[in-house]
Amino acid sequence: MTDEKPAPRFAVVGTGAIGQVMHIPILAERDDVDLAVLSDLDLPKARTIADRFGVAEVIAPDEVLRRDDLDAVVLCTPNALHEEMAVQALEAGKHVFVERPLALTPEGVARVVAAGKKAGRAVVVGQSHRFRPEIAALRALVAGGEIGKVYAVRGSWLTRAVPTTRSNWRQQPDVAGGGALIDLGVPSIDLCLWLVGYPAPTRVSCVVTRGDHPVEDAATVMFETEGGAAFSVEVSNRFFAGVDRYYARVMGTDGSASLPPLEVYKQLGGRPLDVTPQQPAPQGRENPYTNAYRRLLDYFVRGVSGRAAVESPGDQVQLMGLIRAAYRSAEEGRQVAL
Repeated sequence: MTDEKPAPRFAVVGTGAIGQVMHIPILAERDDVDLAVLSDLDLPKARTIADRFGVAEVIAPDEVLRRDDLDAVVLCTPNALHEEMAVQALEAGKHVFVERPLALTPEGVARVVAAGKKAGRAVVVGQSHRFRPEIAALRALVAGGEIGKVYAVRGSWLTRAVPTTRSNWRQQPDVAGGGALIDLGVPSIDLCLWLVGYPAPTRVSCVVTRGDHPVEDAATVMFETEGGAAFSVEVSNRFFAGVDRYYARVMGTDGSASLPPLEVYKQLGGRPLDVTPQQPAPQGRENPYTNAYRRLLDYFVRGVSGRAAVESPGDQVQLMGLIRAAYRSAEEGRQVAL
């Protein structure tokens, strides 16, 4: 006889790129998770993917919430569906992982967070960069005052243009909520704010560029936070170069730090010295992006299983308030106070 609990039963809703590349393969290989269900409006597509990963059941998205035998739901659906589906899943007693953004408005994020607290269930958002070791190390250095008072933070995520033969939901404003600022700006701004303790923004300016679609291809966001730190974040999904580029830099009164790779310099003995902490060598051939998702999903699984506490994503209310103000700034051509 054993008192060991059965593995929690998971469903992944949405079998697009992020589901196929990250969530489904990572969850399917875990011994402490029963990936029991895949769900998508395109049931034949979902069935093909389920067969590939050995998932037994494929059902429509609206059926997932009616199932009492599921413990957790991973939502990889279009952005406009995140809030409603997350709240419904939480009210049905399920733990919820939501791909970013958690909702398209700060009020929507607040509703999801409140539903999670009321239900006593974990809510995790797909900000996977927080689980990269070098980013966690940089955050700890900043929190410890190693580079002094932070006065400026820079960030960027530039991805190369990908030829498409037909439009998808990411080019539809009502479904995606926006373009590059939602897709790349949400994680980039979250990273910059998280590195320095998530100070509250006070004013923001934004310029966006549109191309062949009604949503923006690029955005530059400049904002100030309480305490006077200046932030600048540049994102684009039409970057012309050999590789995508992703970076962050934090500048303080006693030093500066940047990544990737992680580099930290401090003023010691009258000159800047390299004080970069040594990072563990990566294992195997897994890239940092995939490894961060593996760590993030492990965090969620441990929360679902009751083996670890999961922090409420309340800071996403502030993030989406900033995103909304940035879009307003771009539309009105002026600085916006928060």
